[in-house]
Amino acid sequence: MGAQELSELGAQNIKPAYRGLYFEADKATLYRINYTSRLITRVLAPLVTFPCHSTPTLYKKAKETAWDSFLGTDQTFAVFSTVAHSKITHSQYAALCVKDAIADYFREKDDRRPTVRRIDPDVWINLYIERNRATISLDTSGGSLHRRGYGEHRLEAPIQETVAAAILRLVAWDGSKPLCDPMCGSGTLLAEALMSFCRIPAAYLRENFGFQHLPDFDGILWEAVKKEAEERIRELPKGLISGSDVSPKAIEAARINLSNLPYGDRIGLQVKDFQNIDSLHNMIILSNPPYGVRLGQEETLRDLYRKLGDFLKQRCKNASAYLYCGNRNLISAIGLKPSWKRPLMSGGLDGRLVKFEIY
Repeated sequence: MGAQELSELGAQNIKPAYRGLYFEADKATLYRINYTSRLITRVLAPLVTFPCHSTPTLYKKAKETAWDSFLGTDQTFAVFSTVAHSKITHSQYAALCVKDAIADYFREKDDRRPTVRRIDPDVWINLYIERNRATISLDTSGGSLHRRGYGEHRLEAPIQETVAAAILRLVAWDGSKPLCDPMCGSGTLLAEALMSFCRIPAAYLRENFGFQHLPDFDGILWEAVKKEAEERIRELPKGLISGSDVSPKAIEAARINLSNLPYGDRIGLQVKDFQNIDSLHNMIILSNPPYGVRLGQEETLRDLYRKLGDFLKQRCKNASAYLYCGNRNLISAIGLKPSWKRPLMSGGLDGRLVKFEIY
């Protein structure tokens, strides 16, 4: 899905990589991907890749990079690292090595150095070491793009925004039928459905990107890319998207979160147990029911899933139901034959998006 979305946004020469994708893009495309992609977590621009079996090698290679081409002494920076299956096992120490190399590079060259600021730095530097091969990159996103900006109030174990967006893409909901989430929690699926239908850029509420602090940033081009994307936004008809939850706290959180988005006030919300809903006929039902892995309730949840299956059979005629089940063991408790299942990772969970057609 990620490769298809990148292609739609103008990326070229897209190739799969471990836990990601390589692609080529001009500046406008880079800006567009960061601003509008719903599935991509972050966009990294690799600077150097090299074999790396020790921290001295890491320090040496990092110090050889021409950092003054990307970073000024009056700017702030931070290094974020991930280490996997390598002789270097401590990610924080690896990040410290790169940080020291950058500081020493500037100190020896200019007798000054940029300031380290881990929270909201100007320049985000990413280090990834996997199987003793290191890649140092600039994070053009400036932090994870899954943080949309609308989720001020979150409940326990919420679905991540990029996973919710992937679910919407798999469902391929086009607005021809109303969509309802009868266990909406704090409203992430509803928010992503709203943004998808209304064509609101995924980073619409984001105020800062990493690429804005790089020397080649083109402010005029960036404003043109933003304008082009925002001119495509369309209104949400009332009644098209709705949600409910048994928890008043969840509905209040959903109401606050959705109010941060254009047309969020047009999403109908109510405090109601799904078992007390009269009917959801001729609709798209989309939900992420509790799945017990994180909350420690698997056995008690089997009864909830059985009741959910009964509700779908009895009160949702001519509907299509899509349920994201983080715990696959619970799918059978629904008691309906799935039309299809799609694997979907979320927070380390090997979950499934399951489709049920109800006639």
